[in-house]
Amino acid sequence: MTTKVSDHILERLRAWGVEQVFGYPGDGINGLLAAWGRAEDQPRFIQSRHEEMSAFQAVGYAKFSGRLGVCAATSGPGAIHLLNGLYDAKLDHVPVLAVVGQTDRTAMGGSYQQEVDLHTLYKDVASEFVETVTVPEQLPNVLDRAIRTAYARRCPTALIIPGDVQELDYSPPTHDFKMVPSSLGMSDYTATPTDEALHRAAEVLNAGDKVAVLVGQGAAGAVAEVREIAELLGAGVAKALLGKDVLSDELPYVTGPIGLLGSRPSYEMMRDCDTLLTIGSSFPYTQFMPDFGKARGVQIDIDPHMIGMRYPYEVNLVGDARATLRRLIPLLNGERGGREWYDTVCDNVRRWHGTMDRRAGLAADPINPEYVARALDPLLPDDAILTSDSGSVANWYARHITMRPGMRGSLSGTLATMGPGVPYAIGAKFAHPDRPVFALVGDGAMQMNGLAEMITAAKYRDRWSDPRLVVAVWNNQDLNQVTWEMRAMEGAPSFLPSQSLPDVRYADFARSLGLTGIRVERSEDVEAGWRAALQADGPCVIEFLTDPAVPPIPPHASWEQMEATAASVLKGDADRGSMIRQGLKAKVQEFLPGRDKH
Repeated sequence: MTTKVSDHILERLRAWGVEQVFGYPGDGINGLLAAWGRAEDQPRFIQSRHEEMSAFQAVGYAKFSGRLGVCAATSGPGAIHLLNGLYDAKLDHVPVLAVVGQTDRTAMGGSYQQEVDLHTLYKDVASEFVETVTVPEQLPNVLDRAIRTAYARRCPTALIIPGDVQELDYSPPTHDFKMVPSSLGMSDYTATPTDEALHRAAEVLNAGDKVAVLVGQGAAGAVAEVREIAELLGAGVAKALLGKDVLSDELPYVTGPIGLLGSRPSYEMMRDCDTLLTIGSSFPYTQFMPDFGKARGVQIDIDPHMIGMRYPYEVNLVGDARATLRRLIPLLNGERGGREWYDTVCDNVRRWHGTMDRRAGLAADPINPEYVARALDPLLPDDAILTSDSGSVANWYARHITMRPGMRGSLSGTLATMGPGVPYAIGAKFAHPDRPVFALVGDGAMQMNGLAEMITAAKYRDRWSDPRLVVAVWNNQDLNQVTWEMRAMEGAPSFLPSQSLPDVRYADFARSLGLTGIRVERSEDVEAGWRAALQADGPCVIEFLTDPAVPPIPPHASWEQMEATAASVLKGDADRGSMIRQGLKAKVQEFLPGRDKH
């Protein structure tokens, strides 16, 4: 029996170590689907409910495994549906390969059914590498290049394969002119800056008295080195959300998240520091960084295209975070004077923990959404993986979940798209079937696509050795983050026709699939609800009826800003009374002496 192009593609994916492909079938990839049948489902085809979810699952798999995520879709609408998930991969620098079908070559240019100019469509999202296979001899080179590029550039790449090409007999490139042979694999490599650049960076850092460190996901492989340099410099460490799991929140000098979803101690540290060291982050919101001219800066990033563009750094070190820090640390002077700055940072962190405890303890109608996250925090297993959707739930994930060593967490950082929380979690389960996974989502995202992907979770539940996949829904019947953005940024009351959501019985839907479903309607039942979800023998949906009037207050919000927001919504906001009451109660917690928690 001859080997078809489609057989060779799956064989090559297996050779690269690809174990599963997240996809949805269609006649544009019928040749590939037939090859999957001949290959006895190796690599495994993981069927989602929608191609966008396939792409998100590939992103989640790649984020939590460090390996290539692969997704597949048919021509036309299927390929189009992948785009949002692929843009999520592009903006968060995640290696993903999309394999998509195309109409037969004989029909191309004839306005045929489902014919879309996919090369043009994918040229932006897969700008580092997108290629259409027109003859078998292009393989395996274009597939190998797509995979190597995805790894090397940490980006999505795409391979477009017309339906008739999939069914051609495979013939490899020959040793001839205009033939391109290929080979498997790529070695690990490490980039480091020059000695001169490292000495200039050390001079800046040694001169600082109040050093702040900002880490992102690019620092994930340098945990020990980040700790060492922070302790050597007496610095505090803030974390961009994509770097939330880089460093343990139990360390006394870790100030937590930064930005609109950030913490007060991160805001204060950036406001008052005289030196900034950024490691593996392209955090874009410069208003949360030191004022220009107030602090000297050093940045470390492996990507020369992303360095030096968020702050006027004096020294931009292009290199791997771990390798660069290992060479930089011996050049630093650890014999500093007083530890006033370090002590101030740690005191601010302790005070913030007390503030967050008090905020979570405030009464609300019916349940305080902050309390839901706060109650989960101490119950999380040490090997937990967490995904968060976009929306107000991301505030509670950022501020109330304590990352401990070994825990992992992520969300759509740069694209900040709705909808990846549940598919990310499914991708994480395929990356780590032996670990518990928690998806924290709002009711808007759950209605958008989370409900359908619970069908996917039910379909594959027997593939996971640890059965725990807990999907928690903050049910407040409001597109809450946008509602608060309208109030705070536009000075406008909530526009109910766009913001109000129906009260869906999420737990009932889970039970209809044979899964565990839990609905929590009272504050006193929150902790018991979480414990029941953790004891479920398979995927579980737990929904909490939460108060939409509890505000996700930015860390820099002043009394004046709070008053301006309150005045603007008094124009006619449907929730104006409770919103103002909850906002004032939350803000005042920052000024109470309270108890310290560390």
